[in-house]
Formats: sequence, C-alpha cells, structure tokens
Amino acid sequence: MAVTMVDSQFQDILRNWCRGEDLKVQHAILLIGVPEDLAVEQIEEVVHTVRCWGRVRIRGRSFNSETQSLLVLCECREKIDPERVPPKLMPIDGSEPWTVVIANQMAPASDDFEHKLKKWLQAEGKTMDDLHCYYTPASAQQSTDEPLLRTMSQLMNQTRGVQIEGHSYRRLRTFSGVVPTPMGEEMLDPWLEQAYMMVDESECSDREKRRRIVESLKGPALEIVKAVKYTDSDASPEAYLNAINSAFGTVESGEDLYFAFRLLHQSPGEKLSDFLRRLEQALAKVVQKGGLSDTDRDRVRIEQLLRGAVASDLMLVQLRLRERKSDPPSFLDLLSEIRMEEEYQASRQKVTATVHQVQAAGKMETKDTEVQSLRTELKELKYKFAEMARKSTSCPPTDTQPSQVTDNNAPSDVTALKKQVKRLQNKMEGMGTKLTEPSASSLKFATSESVTLGPRSPAVKDTDDYFCYRCGENGHIATKCHAPENTQKEIQKLIRSLRKAQGSTPKNQ
Repeated sequence: MAVTMVDSQFQDILRNWCRGEDLKVQHAILLIGVPEDLAVEQIEEVVHTVRCWGRVRIRGRSFNSETQSLLVLCECREKIDPERVPPKLMPIDGSEPWTVVIANQMAPASDDFEHKLKKWLQAEGKTMDDLHCYYTPASAQQSTDEPLLRTMSQLMNQTRGVQIEGHSYRRLRTFSGVVPTPMGEEMLDPWLEQAYMMVDESECSDREKRRRIVESLKGPALEIVKAVKYTDSDASPEAYLNAINSAFGTVESGEDLYFAFRLLHQSPGEKLSDFLRRLEQALAKVVQKGGLSDTDRDRVRIEQLLRGAVASDLMLVQLRLRERKSDPPSFLDLLSEIRMEEEYQASRQKVTATVHQVQAAGKMETKDTEVQSLRTELKELKYKFAEMARKSTSCPPTDTQPSQVTDNNAPSDVTALKKQVKRLQNKMEGMGTKLTEPSASSLKFATSESVTLGPRSPAVKDTDDYFCYRCGENGHIATKCHAPENTQKEIQKLIRSLRKAQGSTPKNQ
C-alpha cells in the first residue's frame, strides 16, 4: 500500500495515539515503514539525524497489517514546524525510507489558494464567473488609483515618522572615553554595539539618531563628536560612531585580529557554549575590521571551534561537527545544539554522582564492620590473657625440682604473648583506639619467673611470626620496609599469632 504525507488515515491514527498517550500532537511524529527487527536505540539514532525537531524519544510501536511494517510514535522536544519536516527519513543501512506523518501537514501550495477562493465564493453565494464583472484592465485603473496610492503612502510615512520621533526610547548609557572606565559609565565595546544597533534598527530620522548619540557622550568622547560636526555639519550617525571607534578603539588591523582569533583556545573549566560566545565576539570584530568576509563567517567559526575546543572533544564528536564543515550551521543554531548537549551531559553526571555516593557509603559501612569485629576479638584475647596471668601467679615458684625445667616453656610463652599484646596495643592507639596497659603485677611476675628459671632453651621461629609491623608481609622488619602501610593486615597477623601462642601454652597442673 502506498503511503503519502497527506494521508488522513494515518493522521487520525497519530491524533488518537497521542490522545491515548497524553501527548501533544504539536510535539509528535508518526513513522511508517519501520522494519520489525530494529531496536529502539537504532530507530532513535536514525531520527536524530534530523535536527529540526530536537531530541526525540520513542513513545510506542505498533504493527500495521496494511503496510506490513511498524508504526512508531515519537515525542519531539521542539514544536513541529511543517515547513521544515522532511517527508522521508533515510535509514543508516540504506534500506527503504520511512515516511514521516505529522498532525498539521500542509496541503500542496498549488491547490491551497484555489480551495480557499472557492470556499469563500461559496460562502458569499458567488461563482467564478461573477469575478469577471469586477475585473478591469490594469491600464484603466492606473490613471485613477496610482495617484491615490502614492498620496496615501506619503501620508502614512509622515505620520509614522512623527510617532517614532515622539515615542519614548531607552537612552544609551554614558560613555566618556576615560581609562579606567568610571563607575556608572559603559565601556567602549558594549556602548558601540548598542549604538550601532540603535542606528541600524531605529526608523527615526538621522537628526534624532545624532541627538541620541550626542546626549550619551561626555568628556573626550564628546570632543571627538564636536570635531566631526565642525568638519561636516551634515555628518551621518555612522560617521559619529566610526570617529569614536577610531579614537578610542583598537588600532589593530583586520589581519591582526584574524590571527588573534585563530589563536583562541578553550580555557580549563570553560564550557563549550561560553567558548563559542567568546569566539563570536572576536569574530564580529574581525568582520567589522574587514579581516574576513561575512560569507565565510560560519565556516571560520566552526573551524576554530574544532581547533580550539581542546577540553570538549567528546562533545564535538557527538555533535558531528567535523562531518558538517561543508555545510556549517549558523551561530544561533550551533549554540542551541551545544547547550542542549551540555544539559544532557549534566543530567547524566548527576545520576552517576548519586550512584558513586551510594557505593562509597556501602564501602564505609563494610570497613566499619570489619574494624568493629577486630576490636571485639582483641577484647576477648585480652580477657584470656588476664586469665593466663592469674593462673601463672597462683603457681608457687621452686628452686630445685626437675619439673621446673620441663615447665620452662610456659613463662616464656606468657612473656612472648605479653610482648605481642603490647605491640598490638601500640598499633591500636595509633588508629585512635585506646587500650589498657598490662598490669604491673603481671609484668613483675614475668620478670621474676624468667630470672628464677634460668636460661631458656632456644625456640624455633615460625615464619608466620616473623613479619613486618608496617605492611604485614613475611620475611622483613618495619625498619627495612618500603611498602605502603597496611594496618588491617598487620592486625590480622597479630591476632593469628596470639591465637597460636594461646594454643601452644600447656595448662597448669
């Protein structure tokens, strides 16, 4: 079935679909002929190749038996302009084009006037034949209508001029040309832009324009205008502004300004839209000084934007500006596209930052739980150590029994355990956890026992007990360690050594 843009059937489908989706028909388009195997992302990629409707989002898909394809409802961010909407969309893979249907499509221009004329004649009860009696040759009307029209035109121009000259207007801000610019006065560039705009857009007489310029000047700037007026009493308002620009503006030529424009680059932290506006200000001065023709303005702007935007390469790729150098957009269109892309990226960064904050909070909770568990284990070991110290003090020391030699390992293990607890306490104090010191009586008992029992038999060192108190790795000590500090691993090894020492200590008989 052949589908045309003005097919009322699909326009009715579009209106009814928009009504069901609570969508404005001025922001909706209907695509006909979309293959069934295409994903939503692929359809949006094809639709985004057209910039006239802005960012587009797929709202629904439906299979049509007549066309044997999908009908796709799209929501557009911009209001649909019937004059700018293309009749077809060409897919990226080069397959059959898709037909675009909108609700308020325009009828062909050839039939529009005739249809309106017939409708108006029918409402007035007339026919096309009745128009001939009202038609007279142009030569017969020229002698009577032309003087009247000329008189009315002159009268309207005079009346319009009087209304404009007497109408209130916004006065130009004061400019004196003094450097630095005094408070309450305007700088040269903004003042000239506003003055040139007033001269170009205002429809009042040249005398009124000169008066507006003169009343906004004082000091050295007013002296320059007086000199121009004494030289030529009928000088134009543009001559006044050009004289002020020559006296107080830059003395660089158009070529110098063009070279300076080519050296502009994006500053760190500067948005791409702000950099584009800065380029436009410099480019306007180049064109004004004659360093560049106005026809090359769009081309040079996009070339310098691609060259100087060193911090926005990804955005330039997404906007496909390199592919559009042959047909560059205007300044306003380019600024609108960049601002839309910046807003889209800013919204994505907000979502990403929220996700990162949630993940960081989860990691902090996990770390706090591990530290709390280590503190609990340390308290339990301290309690067991106190029990072992009390049992050791309850045993009476003797001098000459052979069993003292066999029990020599018990006090040595207790002393080693005390040293390890002491080291663990020092490390925990460094982490902000205050632990209690071993009691003085237990230390005194350990010293007396070690002296009474005599020299200890050499014990075999375990590789797990010989580790670094800085990084927690085996084979070296803290004074010769060059690795980063790992407090959590060190605490785990200390706890493992304490448990091993507890398991190897024999019970008192």
